[in-house]
Amino acid sequence: MTITIRPAQSADESRCLELLSLLRGTPPEPEWATVFRALLDGERGLVLVADEAGALLGSAAVSFNLAMRYGGIYCQLEELIVDPAARGRNLGGRLLEAAISAAKAKGAAEFGLYLVQTTTHNRPFYEKYDLQTVGDEMRMPLDSGKQPD
Repeated sequence: MTITIRPAQSADESRCLELLSLLRGTPPEPEWATVFRALLDGERGLVLVADEAGALLGSAAVSFNLAMRYGGIYCQLEELIVDPAARGRNLGGRLLEAAISAAKAKGAAEFGLYLVQTTTHNRPFYEKYDLQTVGDEMRMPLDSGKQPD
């Protein structure tokens, strides 16, 4: 069957949140749906999905951020998720390529992502798509109820 990479639609919300739940290992939180809906307009970011005959096999979410150093926007990959049952079909690569293309179309000066301790094993995957390691990340939670990933 043919797999289409396309922007997410309202009807995709439930499955996209289910995929995010797989990535996080936690049940969906109400805030996830709010953010998903906000991303649908493409202004601050977007969600892309890998669709095979109506079955969503993966998703990628990006945010568009402003930075003076770029004189405009840059793009950040926030989540890249492929259903474990659909892995090995290059869906992650296709979603990543579509996200990079969307960033270019938006006029982003840079495309980036953060690898955290639980995802550093993915570095070779991202290097295949010409992403390079630059520096280290430091952050702190601003919501006392949530811890950084």
